[in-house]
Amino acid sequence: MTTYIVGDTGTLTARSLRHILRSPDTIITTAITPIALMLLFVYVLGGAIDTGSDQPYIDYMLPGILLICIASGIAYTAYRLFLDMQGGIFERFQSMPIARSSVLWAHVFTSLVANLVSVAIVTGVALAMGFRTGASIGAWLAVTGILTLFILALTWVAVIAGLTAKTVDGASAFSYPLIFLPFVSSAFVPTTSMPGPVAWFAENQPVTSVANTIRALFAEEPVGNDIWIAIGFLSAVVALAYGAALVIYRRKIS
Repeated sequence: MTTYIVGDTGTLTARSLRHILRSPDTIITTAITPIALMLLFVYVLGGAIDTGSDQPYIDYMLPGILLICIASGIAYTAYRLFLDMQGGIFERFQSMPIARSSVLWAHVFTSLVANLVSVAIVTGVALAMGFRTGASIGAWLAVTGILTLFILALTWVAVIAGLTAKTVDGASAFSYPLIFLPFVSSAFVPTTSMPGPVAWFAENQPVTSVANTIRALFAEEPVGNDIWIAIGFLSAVVALAYGAALVIYRRKIS
């Protein structure tokens, strides 16, 4: 059974990736907004922002830009899933001898590949703008792991949105709060510079732990408890969203 699931998921993932290759504007659009924000913050606003450290501002804010890039990209997962639901492709899949869960996993893996490519593009632009890090291969792998877990967490939430949405706009609208969440965190300015209630929220919301972890890994500094908070929260979201998505999917196709 496991062999069938892996094979079916691989086939359907290849199908979704071919659609993206035929229309690469999805990845390009996902990368453009974070790059524009990076240019704005570094060259226009960065000089007026005091991060309390000697590191260049682009080194400080890159983790937040990467998270915004991912939050922007996962909206397309909900969009593609919604179109498949409305187009009747799921009903056709049900008449074929394929594992049911492979349909959802194909969309998830497609999201993972597309978002990692977008993150790589944004990171390349950041390097061209002056981002520098002495991080080891292990630290880079840790950053990639955290970003992968972040993508999976948001993508399974996107799957729920795609399965339950009534309109195309509704399928992608859920991502808007996620895009703005990094702005109310330590991603762009220290939380100590914020007003009391805002600072409390920023310090205790999970995006701050994710951003702090990535920043510390790039800066070759101790990650402290932030990495465990980030991993724990993202893993919980993956588990809960995955379970909810399967329940909703089975009700949809039953």
